[in-house]
Amino acid sequence: MVQITLPDGSQREFEGPVSVSDVANSIGSGLGRAALAGKVTFDGTTPQLVDTSFVIERDAQLAIVTAKDPEGLDVLRHSTAHLLAYAVKELFPEAQVTIGPVIDNGFYYDFSYKRPFTPEDLKAIEKKMTELARKDEVVTREVWDRDEAVQLFRDMGEEYKAEIIAAIPSDQPISLYREGDFVDLCRGPHVPSTGKIRVFKLMKVAGAYWRGDSNNEMLQRIYGTAWATKDEQAAYLHMLEEAEKRDHRRLGRELDLFHFQDEAPGLIFWHPKGWTIWQQVEQYMRKVYQDNGYQEIKAPQILDLSLWKKTGHWDNYSENIFTTESENRLYGLKPMNCPGHVQIFNSKLHSYRELPIRYGEFGQCHRNEPSGALHGMMRVRGFTQDDGHVFCTEDQLQEECARFTELLQQVYADFGFKDILYKVATRPEKRIGSDEVWDKAEAALMESLRRAGCDYEVSEGDGAFYGPKIEYTLKDAIGRHWQCGTIQVDFSMPERLGAEYVDAQDQRRTPVMLHRAILGSFERFIGMLIENYAGALPAWLSPQHAVVCCIAESSADYAAQVAKELSAQGLRINADLRGEKITRKIREHSMQKMPYILVVGDKEAETGAVAVRGRGGLDLGVMPLADFSARLKHEIDTRQ
Repeated sequence: MVQITLPDGSQREFEGPVSVSDVANSIGSGLGRAALAGKVTFDGTTPQLVDTSFVIERDAQLAIVTAKDPEGLDVLRHSTAHLLAYAVKELFPEAQVTIGPVIDNGFYYDFSYKRPFTPEDLKAIEKKMTELARKDEVVTREVWDRDEAVQLFRDMGEEYKAEIIAAIPSDQPISLYREGDFVDLCRGPHVPSTGKIRVFKLMKVAGAYWRGDSNNEMLQRIYGTAWATKDEQAAYLHMLEEAEKRDHRRLGRELDLFHFQDEAPGLIFWHPKGWTIWQQVEQYMRKVYQDNGYQEIKAPQILDLSLWKKTGHWDNYSENIFTTESENRLYGLKPMNCPGHVQIFNSKLHSYRELPIRYGEFGQCHRNEPSGALHGMMRVRGFTQDDGHVFCTEDQLQEECARFTELLQQVYADFGFKDILYKVATRPEKRIGSDEVWDKAEAALMESLRRAGCDYEVSEGDGAFYGPKIEYTLKDAIGRHWQCGTIQVDFSMPERLGAEYVDAQDQRRTPVMLHRAILGSFERFIGMLIENYAGALPAWLSPQHAVVCCIAESSADYAAQVAKELSAQGLRINADLRGEKITRKIREHSMQKMPYILVVGDKEAETGAVAVRGRGGLDLGVMPLADFSARLKHEIDTRQ
């Protein structure tokens, strides 16, 4: 007998070996039809994702995976990538297939072909995919000897696939998946038949070097998306349309905020309006420092390479460090601020009574990111962090971590974000420090989130090389996730750099060091703000609060007077005194996402009033200038 334990704790017994599909059907025909895969666990081992045809030969725990599950959606998307390759081979037999993994919200497949695929080709491929899916061909798994599999693909003219298989150790079995006339290398699992693949769309074609090496052939990468339902796909496509409208690179040009150019790859040229946004963010964060016990400091931009070797950065991060030389001495342009902060801590001996010591810096960093990874303000080579480091005792660790989470939540709320995801990233394979130290650090972070009442997930192996971390991820206006803040527990770097304090027994101890940032990179956070608000930033962040437009030349002096009076109150105000029609002025300033447009004519001049228009064509009517000023100041002060 084989006993199967289901997720709800119920058990089913079968007279002999049983497939995942048979178990699903025994529960109900509806589940049998919906099943895409199974998650099997034997004797407490790690759950194994398997095909529905997988045969369970001994007692096990089993969860049936459908398209409603995250794993099921991945299976669906991976199977759609294979369907894409199947369709390409049907239409373009000379094309060679390479790899086709699942990615966020979809999949891609790389092909080698004699000419570029066109938009018309994509339409034809998508149509062929639909035809193949409707044939509902069974997808079967086959296990081959490695050398025989290599020969199989060479005989088919698939040299790339043969190269991949040849690199696999000879003692490992090779799993192939077959659907109709198409066969492909894959670990699986896959859907039981092509008919399960119903909702998909091909998105675009891009170039990609074979194995990511620019010395190799440029392949053609076809991107696609796949979903369980049409509604989910429609929502995703709508989100993409919104994301394109909100793209910070486009809005940066249209709103005259910043630009990029080839002479400074990965670096930003800030224009006056964009730099005004920056200043509002920095001034706000400086007040956060002042109100929460941080001492603002400034460390050098370059440090002798010997220091980066002491910290472990050179051994673990050297490919990302820009270097320079002077008088036969090598220096590293700082990729992060922590070693400099330790030097400031080390400049004198501290008592335990002084701890925790909290340092904060708006620290400019540079990292030698690959050119292909650069992406507007989201991935740059030069950036500024709202970087802070807390030196504390082990006893203070929990309190400092919980305190930071509470502070971060308030800051994000002020910027308009209340939906935060929490993730604890644990020890990576490449790390420094003992397992005992890592145990302490990971436990401290998890307990601090529990104390703050935060649900979290664990991301195994994604910590920094010197310590685990909490990653704080924000959800924006169109449902996208952005990882911004972080706090990292570090027992190793203070010891490596000789940081010490004197404890209550007059003994010298090494402090625990917390690396923390709320916004992370200013550049990335501002880019995220621009996209979240589609360029229409809240008044307190907006480059300009209002523009005063005169209707005619006769009211130009009054318009200038209004702008001067409001500016004297600390508001960011411009006057548009051009001789253009007022409708054109209103249209142009509306397109510039101006929070308020003040229209003045002879009547307003006589009464000391302004006609106020808000964003989105909102007509607030005529009001005394003092009333408008009070309204705007309240909006700024409360960060509405």
